[in-house]
Amino acid sequence: MSNKSGGSVVGRFAPSPTGALHTGSLVAAVGSYLMAKQRGGRWLLRVDDLDANRQVPGMADDIMRALELFGLLWDGEVAYQSRHREEYLHYFELLQQAGMLYTCGCSRKEIARSASAPHQEDDAIPYSGRCRGGINAATAVIRSWRVRVPDEEISFLDLRRGTVCQKLSTVSGDFILRRGDGEFAYQLAVVVDDYLAGVNQVVRGEDLLSSTPRQIYLQRLLSLPRPDYCHLPLVTGSDGAKLSKRDNLLSHQLGTISGREPALLLAVLSFLGLNPPNELTGSSCHTILQWGVSHFSPPLLPVRGGSISTASTEWLKMSV
Repeated sequence: MSNKSGGSVVGRFAPSPTGALHTGSLVAAVGSYLMAKQRGGRWLLRVDDLDANRQVPGMADDIMRALELFGLLWDGEVAYQSRHREEYLHYFELLQQAGMLYTCGCSRKEIARSASAPHQEDDAIPYSGRCRGGINAATAVIRSWRVRVPDEEISFLDLRRGTVCQKLSTVSGDFILRRGDGEFAYQLAVVVDDYLAGVNQVVRGEDLLSSTPRQIYLQRLLSLPRPDYCHLPLVTGSDGAKLSKRDNLLSHQLGTISGREPALLLAVLSFLGLNPPNELTGSSCHTILQWGVSHFSPPLLPVRGGSISTASTEWLKMSV
């Protein structure tokens, strides 16, 4: 696969500064780090701060300090989505010039009402294509720009899940690339960001699996290389639900992790299918990560997620 990195592996971790790091996002960080480093590659850090309204002041720095406490040291400078708007505009205009985009005047409520079945994610409610033929500029407000999707399956090989197929026309329909206020959508931003950084290995949580076919479709339209993908099992709470931004917080600023990093790191390695030896107990995060790099393998990843447990779990239950 040709890519801007010249063939070497480039992975990344891309947290959003909408809350503190938690055990679920730590699993994604560790998994992406181990997979990139196992191949002798680079591991980049990008702050996905495009949605200014949802950001928590100071949280980006808090996430970075927390990663450092776990020994997760990134290569190169930190990238910020908010600094790439000109690049997003460039690729948006390429799609516009190719006739792949159209304006849409439908509100989210209207789209939800027209959906034939309920969907868990708002952005995954399949759009009917109501505005494909154009909107009445005199009466309708432009609420978004959408990309036309084909009536065909998008397939890719996930390093954990195997072959994944999705028909965009039934799962998402023509999806949004830019909002009416001018802000670019996540799907376009992440595709452009990964290309600009030469990322060719994307390791992230399984909650983002459903959006991957949309990103692959955009890569195809823009003639950009496709990274390798691996979607990790999700960390859940005791009730089996996915962790929220308020669960199991790992905040440097709030002091919820100081001194506990090695124990949690060992628990994360176990969650990722490894079997760290007892001799690693009491070791530094650096030593534990080095062991993880040398023993990590995608086939070891569990089929299902679950909760993270250690010999002493009281501190894992902490939330702020």
